[in-house]
Amino acid sequence: MDSNTAIQTLQSEITWLTHVINQMIASYLEHEGHEKNWHDILPPDLSSEATPYANKVNEWQLNVYERLALALAMAPHIQPEELDIFFGKNLRYDRGFTEFGGVVNDSHNGFLPTGQTLNFLIAANDPALKSEVLKVFQKECMLIKEQVLDLGNTEDFIPNLNGVLSINNRWVHYFTTGEELLQEHSSSFPAQKITTNLEWDDIVLDEKVMGEVLELNTWLNHGDTLMNDWGLLKKIKPGYRTLFYGPSGTGKTLTATLLGKTSGRDVYKIDLSMIVSKYIGETEKNLSRIFDIAEHKNWILFFDEADALYGKRTAANNSNDRHANQQTAYLLQRIEDFPGIVILASNLRGNMDEAFTRRFQSMIRFKIPAVEERFKLWQKAFSGKCTLDKNIDLWEIAEAYEITGGSIINVLRYCAMFAIERNDTVVTKEELIEGIRKEFGKENKTLSMSKTHSN
Repeated sequence: MDSNTAIQTLQSEITWLTHVINQMIASYLEHEGHEKNWHDILPPDLSSEATPYANKVNEWQLNVYERLALALAMAPHIQPEELDIFFGKNLRYDRGFTEFGGVVNDSHNGFLPTGQTLNFLIAANDPALKSEVLKVFQKECMLIKEQVLDLGNTEDFIPNLNGVLSINNRWVHYFTTGEELLQEHSSSFPAQKITTNLEWDDIVLDEKVMGEVLELNTWLNHGDTLMNDWGLLKKIKPGYRTLFYGPSGTGKTLTATLLGKTSGRDVYKIDLSMIVSKYIGETEKNLSRIFDIAEHKNWILFFDEADALYGKRTAANNSNDRHANQQTAYLLQRIEDFPGIVILASNLRGNMDEAFTRRFQSMIRFKIPAVEERFKLWQKAFSGKCTLDKNIDLWEIAEAYEITGGSIINVLRYCAMFAIERNDTVVTKEELIEGIRKEFGKENKTLSMSKTHSN
């Protein structure tokens, strides 16, 4: 696609916006031509265009009010001078028009629209149309679902429509170039896409655990058929919720990533540190951003260290307890209503609220690998360029040291660095033991002298 064509489509939309603004101001201030109605100014016909912007307008079936909101938010990025008309002064008070809304920022010399600006364009001459303004910012609107538009937060005593009306830069890039960017890990989207170069053959799990994982994989492959063709949608809620629990390093994250890889789904790991807020309502809003957009993307949502957020609810003895319980209840509802795949990972199953656990379709325990599994993990870890000294008995190592797959990979990294410093690829027994010692030290464990000498 020619980027010039894409930009021409955007410019024609901004030109339509400009005509609407001029007509609305003329009507409101009773200037020449005030008797005309801005609704008579039709937006460009995009039905036969194939540009990124036109495609989304048609796919989402945006109405005239939603298109106006989108054009208004895009204007500062495409043709900011078209909004300069809002800098006009109210001569009676020798100041700007309050009803125009808008803000000026030190980093932007032009006019930045707010929700009030959109309200002026749509409803200043017909207050009944304010309901159309409010609909634009409801979660059912595709522009909000897809996180195209955002109405900035305001302090409690400031009207909500005074928030800045902005468009996500990711969508600006798409509309102008046709290139879809990944969701950025940020405060507005506290989740990160995770991938792996590994395959199922690279992971070593207990036979029972692998069987349970394969059940989940079956749902990923055939869930749509079961729900729709088999009619299960009439009997059960859509989606699949599962809990992975067990010590760190036992393969929970890798398993989630492999499930996404083999089913062709993106896996997004939720960053709890960017979600949990001490401010009432903020945690819910942060979570809502993720669930709302994931609902339309066929993603797998992976909540790591979930017990930090979903701990057992307590008696509401104070405002902090009530706040925590409110967060838990909200999350419980969103997970239950989410039509996609949610994987919660926790170190300890006992920390989970029973209200959560009874809603899981499966609960899979990832244990510290047994001797046979540890032996396979050691073999796989040192099967490439970096190898172990031939005199090292791997079975003895597997028997002597209870260690997770994640820790074994850390030992590999440590040993490989020492080997390459020696201009070699073979790891010595001393380096291997020291690598294990370092991993044990992370958990305040020590290697017994008997184990060290016996190996």
